[in-house]
Amino acid sequence: MPFLMPASVTQDNVLQLEKDGLLNLAALRTVDCSNLKDFDSTVLTVLLAWQKKLQADGQRISVQNAPEKLTVLAGVYGVTELLGLS
Repeated sequence: MPFLMPASVTQDNVLQLEKDGLLNLAALRTVDCSNLKDFDSTVLTVLLAWQKKLQADGQRISVQNAPEKLTVLAGVYGVTELLGLS
């Protein structure tokens, strides 16, 4: 079962979101972003933290249903391929 991102990822909830994801590492292999509507580059921080943890375990994150804005932000920050958004 994939990890479902909330509709909003901001500075107010990003730390809790990161913790929630790390408590459920198996689900992080697939992150469903179909609900994601209100976000900024903060969302990249949490995705990269999860990716780092998964890589340490020999796994990789798969981001699905990414909104166009997320793909653009990942491109601006040069992490598109790292997050599997290419």
